[in-house]
Amino acid sequence: MAIGLTHYLFLSAVLFCLGIAVLVARRNAIAILVGLELMLNAAGINFVAFSRYVTGGVEGQVITVFVIILAAAEVAIALGIVLNIFQHVNSANVDEADSLRH
Repeated sequence: MAIGLTHYLFLSAVLFCLGIAVLVARRNAIAILVGLELMLNAAGINFVAFSRYVTGGVEGQVITVFVIILAAAEVAIALGIVLNIFQHVNSANVDEADSLRH
């Protein structure tokens, strides 16, 4: 049995659904970042799979590299924000971040 486009799309859909489930269920900022990364990786798998099986070019790989670079920059900035929130609130829960307003 050969691995085809549908296998990659199924894997991508599972990863994307797991990412959404983590975003909805967790209150911890680190877990939310992990869920967001799962969703970005699912999009990257879609780009590469469609590039391989539909167009035959390398456009999907190039776009995926940009998605990975964007994800790395997003994690660096978000972790800086989370560390700042943790320093002031002593918790990484996003519900307690609204106490920084006063």
